[in-house]
Amino acid sequence: MITQKNVTEILEAAKIEDIVEDFVNLKRRGVNYIGLCPFHNEKTPSFTVSPGKNICKCFGCGKGGDPVQFLRELENFTFVEALKYIANKYGIKVEEKELSAEAIAEKQLYDSLYLVNGYAKEFYHEQLMETDKGKSVGLSYFKQRGFREGTIEKFELGYAPASKAAFTNSAIAKGYNKTLLKRLKLTNQYDGDFFRDRVMFTIHNVSGKVIAFAGRTLSTDKKTAKYINSPETEIYVKNKVLYGAHLAKKAIRQEDECILVEGYTDVISLHQSGIENVVASSGTSLTEGQINLIKRFTPNIKILYDGDAAGIKAALRGLDLVLEQDMNVKVVLLPDGEDPDSYMQKVGVTAFKEFIAEQAEDFILFKTNLLLAETVGDPVKRAEIIKDIVSSIARIPDPIKRSLYVKQCAQLVDIEEQTLINEANKLITQNIAKGRKKRQIRRDRSPVGKPAPSGDPSFPSAPPPMVEGEEQLPPELADRIRPVDELNQVVGAAYQEKDIVRILISGGNQIFDTEENITVAEYILSNIEDVLDDFDNAGYGLIVNEYHQRLLKKKATDHSYFLNHSDEKIREITTGLLSSPYEYSPNWEEKFEQPLRTQKNPEENFTKDSIYSLRTFKQKKIHQMRLDISDKVKAASDKGDFDEMIKFMKVKKKLDEVYNELALQTNTVVIK
Repeated sequence: MITQKNVTEILEAAKIEDIVEDFVNLKRRGVNYIGLCPFHNEKTPSFTVSPGKNICKCFGCGKGGDPVQFLRELENFTFVEALKYIANKYGIKVEEKELSAEAIAEKQLYDSLYLVNGYAKEFYHEQLMETDKGKSVGLSYFKQRGFREGTIEKFELGYAPASKAAFTNSAIAKGYNKTLLKRLKLTNQYDGDFFRDRVMFTIHNVSGKVIAFAGRTLSTDKKTAKYINSPETEIYVKNKVLYGAHLAKKAIRQEDECILVEGYTDVISLHQSGIENVVASSGTSLTEGQINLIKRFTPNIKILYDGDAAGIKAALRGLDLVLEQDMNVKVVLLPDGEDPDSYMQKVGVTAFKEFIAEQAEDFILFKTNLLLAETVGDPVKRAEIIKDIVSSIARIPDPIKRSLYVKQCAQLVDIEEQTLINEANKLITQNIAKGRKKRQIRRDRSPVGKPAPSGDPSFPSAPPPMVEGEEQLPPELADRIRPVDELNQVVGAAYQEKDIVRILISGGNQIFDTEENITVAEYILSNIEDVLDDFDNAGYGLIVNEYHQRLLKKKATDHSYFLNHSDEKIREITTGLLSSPYEYSPNWEEKFEQPLRTQKNPEENFTKDSIYSLRTFKQKKIHQMRLDISDKVKAASDKGDFDEMIKFMKVKKKLDEVYNELALQTNTVVIK
């Protein structure tokens, strides 16, 4: 357990922009930063990072929070793991109290799996570096590939001994649970080792935690699989992982380009030579999950292929997924018989860099030239190839980019440009229709009244999820288009409650009146004490009541308290209330010398906001009371109880007077 003093030190040091930038490529927009959301697939950036509030928020899916919550959501960290990640980043020493046996027993499954994998990594590395067999077989192989010891340490390479259960027996002797060993597939169903007599490549997630392994045999027996990988587990989903991403992410952002290769040794060799913006797909076709991982850091991919034509054609089929994400793809074809590692060793670093820079060719044009070369004298096959090329172009969401590709391809295939335009438009229309159909099916199946992803059902903040092939409005506009029943729900019930809670969280500890020396929270809560239990929205009710209780106990409360609340719903609501897809432009004052004249800047306007919000809140509550009393008047009239009816009518008249007075104060139009 980390001491409370140490927790406070770590939280105070954490800057949301620093933490998020380890995982997302951010660009400044005004006082904030914006990037592509790492939690869901999107084409238009809607993930906003606010350094001033030290939070992030996606206005597409609703996910976000402070630095700790971001890490917990993205990397499945525990609270303690997130704190340790932040502490390590800022060089803060972690002060921990000794854990009890009960606390250890309560550790989550993921934590245990990472611990076991960590031991496996150490075991294999020790076997490589300190045993005779490991040195003579494994270490010799890596050194023959030209890997220096520093590189071997950096990539945490290892060797799995040939004996039946060397690792399993060692792990059990160290106290690791056999069930977990089998769950990670490090131990097979017969209690033997899954990896035997192989050099080992350690696979990490983006944050650097060990999630799996790959083993390469050094045997010449063709019946033995050259590579075997850890089967998928709770912490390892192969199609969402890129080998070397944890070491490459910084360089990818700096170079604004990701080099994609196929093999583990290719990554290691290029990285050792100073080309660090490189990752590997580990022998699989590029998947949507891997594409989204790259897109966090850059929209530019350069793929290195060896000279195997059959392999290239197979790989090309998967690259349409990249085009759909509006990414820029270039292809480099290496000389026959060469892979990135071997070619690097052959020509040296300088010549290799020059080669991949000069030979990089746009993917669409590369595909066009490659496939057309096989259609000479065969018009039927040529027509099929042209349709294949146009189908790739049709997947590009940017219409300007599409038109440029159509123009170039029309020249290459010697066909009228309009013919390709017509074919592309037909395919685009089909894709949009398919997307709409998928969306309608999902809507038909989804339950009515399902809460918004942000956890705030009274004020939905997310547009419908993106459907493959369907063009959508930018999130900033899509967010404003809601069904009528949702709009009525926002306007008619919880909006005033929402604004009250927003002001409390963002500025409750600000001074409301300097003469009386009362805070915004004291002013608001003292005026609504009698209705604290009558909030229509349960989440908002929880927050105002907890704030009230803390105020009575004279406990300091600010937005960080609710951002780190134990209740996930409260954390989600807090993030949503502190975030906005819009921001006040400073240009009016800085460039045109036109400051706000009628009020202070939004972040300083707590007094006026509090007064107005409180009045509209009271007005809404009074209006609800008027509706209730009107029902009672009607019920008494229906029963013929005129005395009761007159009594309720007098109450309604008084409520109408109060309501009309509030309407004057809030400039609200009252419809008679």
